[in-house]
Amino acid sequence: MDSGSHRSLENAGNGTCRDQLAPKTNISKKMVPVHALDMPQEMKKSCPFEKQGEMGSERVKMTKTLKEKQSSELDRAGLKRRTDSEEKPPPLKREARLTELESQLMTLPLPHIPLKNIMDVEMKLVYIDEEDVTYEFVESLVPTDSPATCQAAEMVDSLNAPHFSFLPQIDKWLQVALKDASTCYRQKKYAVAAGQFRTALELCSKGAALGKPFEASAEDISSVASFIETKLVTCYLRMRKPDLALNHAHRSIVLNPAYFRNHLRQATVFRCLGRYSEAARSAMIANYMYWLSGGSEQYVSKLIRLYWQAMIEEALTRAESFSVMYTPFATKVRADKIEKVKEVFTKMHPAYVEYMYTDLQGFHVLPQTVDWSSFPPQQYLLTLGFKNKEDGKFLEKMSSRKLPTFTEHKTPFSPLTREDATRHMETMGKRILPILDVIRSTKLNGSFRACPGVIEKLQYASLLSRLQRVKEQSQVINQAMADLATIPYLQDISQQDAELLQSLMSDAMDTLEGRRNGKERVWNKIQKVGLIEDFLYQLEDSFLKTKKLRTARRQKMKMKRLQSVQQC
Repeated sequence: MDSGSHRSLENAGNGTCRDQLAPKTNISKKMVPVHALDMPQEMKKSCPFEKQGEMGSERVKMTKTLKEKQSSELDRAGLKRRTDSEEKPPPLKREARLTELESQLMTLPLPHIPLKNIMDVEMKLVYIDEEDVTYEFVESLVPTDSPATCQAAEMVDSLNAPHFSFLPQIDKWLQVALKDASTCYRQKKYAVAAGQFRTALELCSKGAALGKPFEASAEDISSVASFIETKLVTCYLRMRKPDLALNHAHRSIVLNPAYFRNHLRQATVFRCLGRYSEAARSAMIANYMYWLSGGSEQYVSKLIRLYWQAMIEEALTRAESFSVMYTPFATKVRADKIEKVKEVFTKMHPAYVEYMYTDLQGFHVLPQTVDWSSFPPQQYLLTLGFKNKEDGKFLEKMSSRKLPTFTEHKTPFSPLTREDATRHMETMGKRILPILDVIRSTKLNGSFRACPGVIEKLQYASLLSRLQRVKEQSQVINQAMADLATIPYLQDISQQDAELLQSLMSDAMDTLEGRRNGKERVWNKIQKVGLIEDFLYQLEDSFLKTKKLRTARRQKMKMKRLQSVQQC
């Protein structure tokens, strides 16, 4: 890409940020209703994308070292969020009535973001370093005070950069393989380049990553391997084979979950596969990781949020069986407020009221208003409404149990037949996981045990394995491992959760490598416990119903005896 086209693309991207991130009046297929609930007036009037002046205080960057037992599996230090002050918005003196709630209602149509703007974001952020061989630890060591220095740091050729003598020395055979692959890539011989990068990845897996392997740190080796994985992602995307890029995108995150571009590349792969809810979550995490790792360029953050917003738009526009409503709030939400929200939802979406669910397991954020530097950022309640009650009733288990299971297996002590496995796989893949992906597209964190989607994906992978669908199983497990590797960067986890996280990651690795140690996988144990729990609940319900019927019969017989005595 020449410098002129690069500058024009940058100008187009900057214009896109200013124009597209604000809500528009274009009408899309589905509306996203947003209404204010207990919000101070100053919060309603604020516009986070057009702030005047600079932030008064510098962001505090923090890191958190995971415990030794956990880091042995993840090989990565976790970043921990912290703030200097936590100022909660002042509570309102009186509650808003339902009529006032409706008067505050503001319907925001989904702004149509053109495909060209999405492609511009990908060209600026996903393919930015494709012309030069660089490693991900270069960017973290070079100061990024301006867009020019940021791009210069990203486009350094670390193989021919003597002024970067402080960088780890790359193995000479790996250098040759990467140079050949990079040359083929610049010549647009993407298939040949992919083969060369695969060769480089094999060398790296055999220990030929750094010149002094016994002195190299695990983070540097992971950064080199992650870089090669990302190059394979871009090669396959250029070849228009996103299905081949998917596992490499997941593995790049497992190797380096703190690098925001890895998540953005994953989002691009999901977009090419038409999996927009998952692409939205990847873009959200990319935006958060950019802030968490010290990214200070506002135009980069705006581009990522634009991409995130576009993916949410596509996901909600294509949804047919349910509708959603986001409700901003500033104070603690009580039961009466939830009922008011449901009343408003019923009036706005009368076709989606067979089953309604309000997610209380963690706050939601939207790209239009998110500001990670403020604690907490603007929070939203998510309300989902379904046309069919059967499509959403599984959400009850999310709010009532710590580790739910959503299969319909009624006999937990009998083996699962192939027909049952096929039916459960279709239920998980077509009804449950897509809804969980929509929930996760705007929820960054929450309780690890209540975080929807990760354990369910591993259980879904077990069903795929039973049906011998190996390729799909590998993709699902790699995606779950990427999610597990990212969790410590998104939230604080307890010692108990850390042990569960380690066990899940270890079993996932063993499954990918085909190891069978005779032990049952952790997620299958969780599923079995859930099935037994469901079975006990069914027995309890059956007992209570039988007891009620027995009591009614006794009362009826007693009344008959009294009547017969009176007649005599």
